[in-house]
Amino acid sequence: MRTLLPKAWKRPKGYANGIEAQGRLVFVAGQIGWNAEEVFETDDLAAQTLQALRNVMAVIAEADAKPHHIVRMTWYIVDKHDYRAKAKEIGEAYREVMGAHYPVMSLVEVKALLEDRAKVEIEATAVIPAAGRARPPGVRD
Repeated sequence: MRTLLPKAWKRPKGYANGIEAQGRLVFVAGQIGWNAEEVFETDDLAAQTLQALRNVMAVIAEADAKPHHIVRMTWYIVDKHDYRAKAKEIGEAYREVMGAHYPVMSLVEVKALLEDRAKVEIEATAVIPAAGRARPPGVRD
């Protein structure tokens, strides 16, 4: 896996411009901030983000993948002003689950999500390298 950051461009904050990867692909459907019983424990965006990220990790774990295998995430939020107001808490939630790994990401404000209480939905794509391929520097499985 190789992060693609054009040399002349300003460094992005919290995401990568591109990633090159080879291996087994894992696609994760949009995950929202409810628990395994499909119950929302909060209406707070940062807390729902933490749960949605944990849900993404639960899915990729079924493929023996780890956070550093994620190459792409798309986030759908219902209120960009709430997102900006909670950016610090959302960043803390992100780092709690993902560590310092920053894949390619897009953030889209939408009118609503299917579940009325959902504030965020996160899709992900992971690439698990073929056996014998090197891991990113400093990463252990």
